[in-house]
Amino acid sequence: MTGMWWLTALWALPMVGGIAVVLLPPTARGLARWIALGVSVLVLVLALGLALRFDPAGPRFQFVEDHPWIPSFGTGYILGLDGIALALVVLTAVLVPLLIIAGWNDGGEQNHAYLALILAVQSMVLISLAALDVLLFYVFFEAMLIPMYFLIGGFGAERRAASKAAVKFLLYNLFGGLIMLAAVIGLYVVTAQSAAIASGTFDFRAIANAISTGQLQLSPTMANALFGGFMFAFAVKAPLWPLHRWLPDSAVHATPSTAVLMMAVVDKVGTFGMLRYCLVLFPGAAITFRPLIITLAVIGIVYGAVVAIGQTDIMRLISYTSISHFGFIILGIFVMTPQGQSGSALYMVNHGISTAALFLIAGFLVARKGSRNIADYGGIQKVAPVLAGCFLIAGLATLSLPGLAPFISEFLVLIGTFVHFPVFAAFAATALVLSAIYILWMYQRMMTGPVSSENSKLTDLVPRELAVVVPLIALLLVLGVYPKPALEVIDPAVGHTMTSTAEGLFR
Repeated sequence: MTGMWWLTALWALPMVGGIAVVLLPPTARGLARWIALGVSVLVLVLALGLALRFDPAGPRFQFVEDHPWIPSFGTGYILGLDGIALALVVLTAVLVPLLIIAGWNDGGEQNHAYLALILAVQSMVLISLAALDVLLFYVFFEAMLIPMYFLIGGFGAERRAASKAAVKFLLYNLFGGLIMLAAVIGLYVVTAQSAAIASGTFDFRAIANAISTGQLQLSPTMANALFGGFMFAFAVKAPLWPLHRWLPDSAVHATPSTAVLMMAVVDKVGTFGMLRYCLVLFPGAAITFRPLIITLAVIGIVYGAVVAIGQTDIMRLISYTSISHFGFIILGIFVMTPQGQSGSALYMVNHGISTAALFLIAGFLVARKGSRNIADYGGIQKVAPVLAGCFLIAGLATLSLPGLAPFISEFLVLIGTFVHFPVFAAFAATALVLSAIYILWMYQRMMTGPVSSENSKLTDLVPRELAVVVPLIALLLVLGVYPKPALEVIDPAVGHTMTSTAEGLFR
């Protein structure tokens, strides 16, 4: 199914919108919010249109656009969506309008620049998800770091701490990207030396086909080196323990909308890259490193949950829960079972929704009180019952309560893990208990008990905030009881990934 430039419009629309917003004259900058929101809604409409036209039983990649870019380097402007990429595209398109509404007043006098940066990040994430050229993917995989750096460092409440967190974020991810660049160049050199490919190429489809059919064979040493380069960059961005150190500081010191954009949208490009590139292009190396990666993933699951229990800062607690959840996603990818990988792909979507709900509600509360310290709260459910109720639902989703969206994805990951790695699955399952401890204890300390005089004047959610929270809660409930629409597009893509991996492994 040809794209007719639909995917180009998908990523170009927020980029053009961001440029228009930042170039508004001073007298018209009050329109920036509405223009940014309007653009993000148009992107959502386009993404939903693509989702409705996507045929799960059709070709693996649909809406394909293939045009020359730098022919002498074997690279092209090639876009296309499979089911996994489509699910993440829709997630991105759903979250960004809500983040713009949630951060309606963020940025102060520089609100127009703040909104333009959010749209720029959205644009770069969308083209990264749609890219079918390795070099094109790499360019935007790295480019999205720049607007994220300014979002983290330029608009946080504590500017000095936010600046340090932004530098840490940038250095970690740039180093990972540098390692990946060497691997991208190495992959091109390998294709240029292959008799199966007339000249060097960055076309993911051509390389994957040559590997799966045995026409392009990499030596174990070369495959391991190239896999390591890609995997390291993705493990930093995801992040995988112990490469996670940049995440808590960045999430705490950024605005809540920026933190959600980072954890729920940008970081998913890392786990998406593991599924798209690491498994399909380097199946033998993926098998070689699978025990190590699974071990690190399980450590991350338990570590994130245990450290979250001891946090006194509500935002830092939620950020550590994400480290635990990313461990589940990576675990499901590398157990290499249909249930595990389908669960991981669905987990990417569900984690994005649940984290957005929990972090934004916490952000609304912190904005009222002016404190991130859990001990400063208490009795909130008496003065703000709607806020407390929504916070409880989002928290229960985070601990994967049955009936809420994350449950089915975590359940699939654990089933897929038990097939080949029952001991690892048993350790990962301990997070179910640990997550109940940190969520319910946090809720008890913040929302129940007597109301102090300082908290008695806190207000409940206002209509603008409800416009953000209600859709997220609704999605958690709907996908919790009826995940079929998401799995229908994800499962065929997972099947293609597993088939390509198996063919490349046994040839």
